[in-house]
Amino acid sequence: MSIVLDTNAVLYFLAGRLSEPLPQADFYVSVITEIELLSYPLINREYEIEIRDFLNDVTIINLTEKIKQSAIAFRRQYRLKLPDALIVATAYNLNAELFTNHIKLLNLSELSIKSLSLKAE
Repeated sequence: MSIVLDTNAVLYFLAGRLSEPLPQADFYVSVITEIELLSYPLINREYEIEIRDFLNDVTIINLTEKIKQSAIAFRRQYRLKLPDALIVATAYNLNAELFTNHIKLLNLSELSIKSLSLKAE
């Protein structure tokens, strides 16, 4: 099983907010997720280390021509923001399930998408 984690899924995982553990799978993140995670302006050194450790345990997928072309198509069809279109295109081109809680992405029919259950705050 192959799973692409959206940025919000990674943040929920790192914060211990998932109500169920992630399944056994091969995990991937888009290079866009890597950039989003590491570019938060108020990130402290400890949290940056935690993020980098997590990123070392997953496969980071760089942009390819196929991913770029798919992102263009998804962005046009669904009017997605560029980072979202690139993350969706990554999952689509890997034929992987996308784990996200981004409401706009949950209804895309071209790929399998799973919403994550969160612990009550």
